[in-house]
Amino acid sequence: MRRVPRIITGLVLALTLVLGGLAVVAAAGEEEAGPCCFTNPQYTGVCTVYPSEGETCADILAYLNNPMSTGKTYCGGTKIRGGWTQVDCQDR
Repeated sequence: MRRVPRIITGLVLALTLVLGGLAVVAAAGEEEAGPCCFTNPQYTGVCTVYPSEGETCADILAYLNNPMSTGKTYCGGTKIRGGWTQVDCQDR
């Protein structure tokens, strides 16, 4: 039976640890799937938005608070810009 040199075993172990670490870092950077909830004193109720792929709750909040933003239909297509805050959807 032929023995595997220690250097190869060490390299395989190191590569496994690096790739595993990268997977953990990538998962930590992703936002948990689920809705984002926002409120505004000028808006009745809570606005619930399900982010598209590559979109975060922070992106949506920035859009809602940008007076120059147009083109998306968040919160029923509201034209209200500014004054939005993110709230926990579990509390609603």
